[in-house]
Amino acid sequence: MPDSSTGSTGSTARPSRRTVLAATAGVTTAVATGGAAHAATGPHGPDDRKLRALISRMTLEEKVGQLFVMRVYGHSATEPDQADIDANLKEIGVRTAAELLARYRVGGIIYFAWAHNTRSPHQIADLSNGIQKASLDLPRGLPVLISTDQEHGIVARVGEPATLFPGAMAVGAGGSRSDARTLGRVAGRELRAMGIRQNYSPVADVNVNPANPVIGVRSFGSDPEAVADLVAAEVKGYESSGVASTAKHFPGHGDTVTDSHDELPYIHHTREQWEELDAPPFRAAIAAGIDSIMTAHIVVPSLDGAEDPATLSHPILTGILREELGYDGVVVTDSLGMEGVRTKYGDDRVPVLALKAGVDQLLNPPSLDVAWNAVLTAVRDGELSEARLDASILRVLRLKARLGLFTDPYVSHAGVDRTVGTRAHLATADRITERTTTLLVNEGGLLPLSRRSRPRLLVVGADPASPSGTTGPPTGVLAGALTELGFTATALSTGTAPSAATVAKAVAAAQEADAVIVGTYNVSAAGSQKTLVEQLLATGRPVVAVALRNPYDVAQLPGVRAYLASYSWTDVEVRAAARVIAGKVNPRGTLPVPVQRADDPATALYPVGYGLRF
Repeated sequence: MPDSSTGSTGSTARPSRRTVLAATAGVTTAVATGGAAHAATGPHGPDDRKLRALISRMTLEEKVGQLFVMRVYGHSATEPDQADIDANLKEIGVRTAAELLARYRVGGIIYFAWAHNTRSPHQIADLSNGIQKASLDLPRGLPVLISTDQEHGIVARVGEPATLFPGAMAVGAGGSRSDARTLGRVAGRELRAMGIRQNYSPVADVNVNPANPVIGVRSFGSDPEAVADLVAAEVKGYESSGVASTAKHFPGHGDTVTDSHDELPYIHHTREQWEELDAPPFRAAIAAGIDSIMTAHIVVPSLDGAEDPATLSHPILTGILREELGYDGVVVTDSLGMEGVRTKYGDDRVPVLALKAGVDQLLNPPSLDVAWNAVLTAVRDGELSEARLDASILRVLRLKARLGLFTDPYVSHAGVDRTVGTRAHLATADRITERTTTLLVNEGGLLPLSRRSRPRLLVVGADPASPSGTTGPPTGVLAGALTELGFTATALSTGTAPSAATVAKAVAAAQEADAVIVGTYNVSAAGSQKTLVEQLLATGRPVVAVALRNPYDVAQLPGVRAYLASYSWTDVEVRAAARVIAGKVNPRGTLPVPVQRADDPATALYPVGYGLRF
């Protein structure tokens, strides 16, 4: 990927260590010990005293700002494209990230691909440096905690050429704590090299509901203890890389049929069910030393009789998370722009109620001006005490100190080149992914396919927009990978809802192929994806299906002779499926969730732990 910077170290050259020390007004040496990423900052140690002294010198406005983590458009902190300037003016009332920091003194900034923050590794590093410099140049300036959602699989904000790993459910299919820890370590090192120090991962939700529209393959699986083991392992990996990981979404978003982006979900687990199903991964994350925990915009009546969203619930965040589970790290909200948290209260009340509930970081409010002024007014009116703000700011500053941000918040192009998307990291991702592909059906030993007897392959199926900045679309990636493996493979995208004409075109093309590979994506009983597969089967050509997202698709297509689950349509997972189809690797994954019968959802068609070998 081309370097988008204007010079050898970009338009925001890395300031010297002397500059960093001066900018933090002498706090650095007292706050952090040496250059360690996790410098000791115990709650009663000398570092805490210095942090409290730092807080005491802040204005009230600066304190309010430290609690917010905000989006901002643009690839540069000072010179974004005009379209991004326009978007910033419309949504935030500022032109650039530097102006955002100057006006609101926010403590964190979150990166998104759609906000044009993540074009290339060098550009990301330059943006991070520009943000840090803009903040540190302010009076009493502090380093910024830069975050993103790099879950891998279907949710990732930094794309190629960074290393992309399989998503959580695929890792669950692999079942290796060592692999989960390696993923966290490698992914964390790459994020840190680009100036991103807080990652909103891993997902600690236990996906016990196949109809869950928002979690699904983002979860490690349906078994609480297995999920807990993998969450803890990934947390340890991130910790070793010097990046803060975030367990989400507390108290557990795994059993819902409602997407909290659009509505306010209810989860009707009893307290006992919550303890058994939802709590174990969060307990494991805390025991592993998790740096931050993200709240869920869900209602759990058994945990809070007032039926407030968990993000705004004092009984859940303070009563359970803080007091019962003993967690004293950073609590960050899920995005405050989601409808789930805006349903019951107005945008001016949500941030105040979240702080009263026990939150430390307020993530991405729809209107920063409304939210920032609401908190400021709540303190001035006595609804929130300044001491309450100080408690959260202390947690945030402790985290910044542990991550080395007071010691050296800057990164370099050389560090990016040594770390991001290296050959060794990419090979590690491939090896891990090969252990996740799950073979569910293989009637008559159809797989692996032989290049000699079935050299001509047609690859059809759903082509959802490629996630994670990968090359996509999956039919093209799969056909390309199979061609590299010695087949002659042709790609024909048929989409998630193929028309009759598209189905007919695919059937005609199948007549010229020795076998057909079809990628499925959330197949329904009455959908045209099912029609496509049934008509391909009617040609008599062997059909191999790959579930590109949820493994539950297999229940809708009983006639398919060979079925693989890849758990995502990112390149790394699609290429691994191709290697299994070609027999280059033996399928080793096992289901981390049960697949129920389509005609009897109470009965498991394939149980947890099911997976075939060659």
